[in-house]
Amino acid sequence: MTTTDVLIVGLGPVGATLANLLGREGFRVLAVEKDTAVYPLPRAAHFDAEIMRIWQGLGLLQEATAISRRAPAYEFRNAKGEILLRFDLDEVIVASGFAPSWMFNQPDLERALRAKLADYPTVETRLGVRFEGFEQIGTEAIRATITDAAGKPQTIEARYVIGCDGASSPVRKALSITHFDYGFDEPWLVIDAQVKRPERMPNLNLQICDPVRPTTCVLMGPGRHRWEFMIRPGEDAQSFLDDRRIAELLKPWVNDGDVEIDRKAVYRFHGLVANEWRRGRIILAGDAAHQTPPFAGQGMCSGIRDAVNLGWKLTHVLRGQAGDKLLDTYQTEREPHVRAVTETAIAMGRVVCIADPQSAAQRDAGMLAVRATGQQPVPPPDPQAGPGAFKADSPRAGTIFPQDMAGNARLDDVLGTGAWLIARRTSDVAGLENRHLARIVSLEDGALKPFASKLAQHLDAYGADAVLVRADRYVFGTGTAHELSNGYTAALQN
Repeated sequence: MTTTDVLIVGLGPVGATLANLLGREGFRVLAVEKDTAVYPLPRAAHFDAEIMRIWQGLGLLQEATAISRRAPAYEFRNAKGEILLRFDLDEVIVASGFAPSWMFNQPDLERALRAKLADYPTVETRLGVRFEGFEQIGTEAIRATITDAAGKPQTIEARYVIGCDGASSPVRKALSITHFDYGFDEPWLVIDAQVKRPERMPNLNLQICDPVRPTTCVLMGPGRHRWEFMIRPGEDAQSFLDDRRIAELLKPWVNDGDVEIDRKAVYRFHGLVANEWRRGRIILAGDAAHQTPPFAGQGMCSGIRDAVNLGWKLTHVLRGQAGDKLLDTYQTEREPHVRAVTETAIAMGRVVCIADPQSAAQRDAGMLAVRATGQQPVPPPDPQAGPGAFKADSPRAGTIFPQDMAGNARLDDVLGTGAWLIARRTSDVAGLENRHLARIVSLEDGALKPFASKLAQHLDAYGADAVLVRADRYVFGTGTAHELSNGYTAALQN
């Protein structure tokens, strides 16, 4: 029998991110994956600035930058090619310190995340392994059964089990957890291709709102492109996998020899949220907990946010710095965020998926009228986290703390991992000790001198002398340094 602190079921981007976070803190982690190698074909294609900041924190900024490219714009066009809506993204830098939209190739990302696990001797990965079931051992552990590639059963005893095992999650099924269903269920053909003639490809992301065949055309990682075609009611979904049918659909976009198709698959785009994300010592994350249509590019992003939220909370709990109840705040904080991005994606999908010509004409007229006013849309702000381990009376609690740059230096790299308490003056933190905080600093500290002016502006905007930033870079609260320190300790121990 193997004993570990955390058993992670599923080693896709979410499971691998969580394994990296816990391995970095020195915990024993066993990550098991049913496949014997990284799935070689792309699935997710987009991550945002907050996720790039997470790769930075894991020491993977160089790797993430190499396998991705910034999306310069996102346009909605009608069947005539008229622009209904356009988000200009290329020159924008958002709170996390990066451009808001990055296109990538998932297998490359998974390889980078798994390679990073080799830095942590307490992390073990086992491939070709399936989760079979579990039983509770007293109040302190879970005994899980897994089988290896040869079908041989093995027993794992873990303090916590995290199901990062996808939409069909065996962990979720073992718990008999049901879903909330948004009632959005659309079949689409997805085509991923390597591009041989990049100069002929659109250099932006497109939603073609054509009632005859709603279509998505987006960038992926360097040298790759994706198309998605809606399958209309009554059409045979499997017939869309025929190469001649695909060639016909791609004809307006590519000439012979322009691309080499990597993958063709029919997916059902839907919005689902598990009704429970935690039951005792078993927790769901990523697609096991929620699924969203791809129109906002937030499926994988939401799962990575889950991993980071869980990572810092499990760190405190496993070290005995926080009670097990802290993990109850995982769903209360993350679910409102997930629902907000899912509802945004569904709203976008409903705009794109209009198949009735008259309704589409009305949509086009309304959106063109708005665009004619000269209004410049901006990407929606990051949703605020729900109630949880935050200072309840702080209006900025649950928002992302900005990452500023000073020359080539980034704030997160200077202050490091863990939670920070940033105060205006050294005297504000005099005598303050808190074992739960990684850094207690003031704007007068030499390390923060290059950032002091911008940090002072943030504190001015908060109307406070200090801010406490959690390890996931969300603001715990603002106020005085001592009340924040006491409040953070109380939040962990409640």
